[in-house]
Amino acid sequence: MTENKIVLVTGANKGIGYEIAAQLKTLGATVIIGARDDRRREEAAKALGVESVALDVTDATTVEKAAAWIDEHFGRLDALVNNAGITGGWGQEPSKVAPELIRKVFDTNSFGVITVTNAMLPLLRKSAAARIVNMSSGVGSLAQQQNDGIYTGLPPAAAYPVSKTALNSLTVQYTKDLSKAGILVNAVCPGFCATDLNDHQGHRTAAQGAAIAVKLATLEADVSTGGYFNDEGPLPW
Repeated sequence: MTENKIVLVTGANKGIGYEIAAQLKTLGATVIIGARDDRRREEAAKALGVESVALDVTDATTVEKAAAWIDEHFGRLDALVNNAGITGGWGQEPSKVAPELIRKVFDTNSFGVITVTNAMLPLLRKSAAARIVNMSSGVGSLAQQQNDGIYTGLPPAAAYPVSKTALNSLTVQYTKDLSKAGILVNAVCPGFCATDLNDHQGHRTAAQGAAIAVKLATLEADVSTGGYFNDEGPLPW
């Protein structure tokens, strides 16, 4: 049952995060969207009929305040969806990219996940069945980066795909760290969805991309942890 589940979704004022929040709300969860843009966050929360909290994954102070707010209002967290992410734009060739750009992307896509996850862990530990879902990407898979097809056809990039590979590894390490606590940790790939992240070039909708994250955030049985999934099932790391 998803009813009465308390779920935080980061970066949920638009795109896939917004759709994750919408689908969780439909399933009966109490959803909290966390985002750094106050206006967009409040507009999204009002439209969805969900809770919201100021949260910038790159700012530990706002993250700690968000955790304190959730603790005060709900006393626990049943699921955390680390959805917030940035691409860093084009022009990320390893031989040319500015290190500052790589740091900026990693700060959101990798370090931000650590910041948010660790701040929310005391609340997740209070849940009877806590779930952590990390929004990765197919380009984060080392195996898929080297296979013929869409991923090998992309231009070389040292920021976004590498940050997602790091996120995949973090997922495995958090799984090892939290398995005894019964907290399930998984990474998901939404597929190539039409969002602001790619100038709406994707062939899938944001709602389609959200479905796998919702599924992993609402797992009822201790059956899947430390995995990397899309709609069709497990993906190679």
